[in-house]
Amino acid sequence: MGKPYGLVVFDFDGTLADTFPWFCSVINGVARRYRFREIDPAETEALRGLSAHALIRELGVPAWKLPFITRHMQGLAARDIDAITLFPSIRDMLLSLDEAGIILAIVSSNSEANIRHVLGPCAARFRHYACGASMFGKARRLTAVMRKAGAQGGVIYIGDELRDHDAARAAGCDFGAVSWGYTRWDVLAAGRPDALFEHPSHVSEVICSTELRRSNPAASNLYEGSS
Repeated sequence: MGKPYGLVVFDFDGTLADTFPWFCSVINGVARRYRFREIDPAETEALRGLSAHALIRELGVPAWKLPFITRHMQGLAARDIDAITLFPSIRDMLLSLDEAGIILAIVSSNSEANIRHVLGPCAARFRHYACGASMFGKARRLTAVMRKAGAQGGVIYIGDELRDHDAARAAGCDFGAVSWGYTRWDVLAAGRPDALFEHPSHVSEVICSTELRRSNPAASNLYEGSS
């Protein structure tokens, strides 16, 4: 991957924040409230291999309930916000990208208040927030952020789910898949994303190196010679 990026957009849950354990702790209570199938812990790994559309079908969630479920989940996250933390090395990764002069943004279904709370001081590194997206409404938010940012160079949306991949494709930007989120790594890789990131520091290593090549052509020879 050698394309220089002027704008890097992140998903939040499962990408920046380690919310999957919390999700597993509350999902069956949500299922009882909204009357869809509860999840047996033994099937968790198999369900992590499904797209969001397939998961909704598997659990028997009517489409009309999705907005209510999303809002309820945001409220539960706000209730439990102090139990939600960033993945290790996320702060260092964001610092590296910010100091490289790359514009950072977030497009997420979670609320901006929840996201800012978990990010803490790192929240100031993001110039654009497009939060509270519907489950399948990220593409529109992503397109709006791209238009507003007006960044020079390419755009990449970094996320942990197949719907993030779909949103990036619909918005016309690259997609970077992370290995540590909700959807299984092998499933994300099979979708042939533009970048595969194995750990947070890998994000800054790859993207900052391509930024260096753009700003300093002499560095291109250095990186090409070491590859």
